[in-house]
Amino acid sequence: MSVVPRTLASMSYADLRELQSALNTASDIAFSLDAAAPAPHEADQLLDALRRALTAANALGAGMGATGCAEHPRGPVDPLYGDKDDPLPQGWGRCLLCNDRRRRAGAQRRGWR
Repeated sequence: MSVVPRTLASMSYADLRELQSALNTASDIAFSLDAAAPAPHEADQLLDALRRALTAANALGAGMGATGCAEHPRGPVDPLYGDKDDPLPQGWGRCLLCNDRRRRAGAQRRGWR
């Protein structure tokens, strides 16, 4: 399993909190286990917490979403992206949210509202 390094800007805060919570839960369960004979339900609880942590870690390492945007990795894709008849300006990406912000800023500079 390889983990793709990501910047904090591209991590979802909810994904990061979920990972921290799952790891804390697993740690609490592991330290409370009876070393001589852990109960089956304790082992099941630990396994569930570790699976939850693994799922959260995989979500963090999933890479960029369809937009390729660090700010909105799972945001909507601009329907004009790749349109040969009405191309986006040079340097604009696939992210509809960022492109819409650029459009509104350009309109305000030109005096349109």
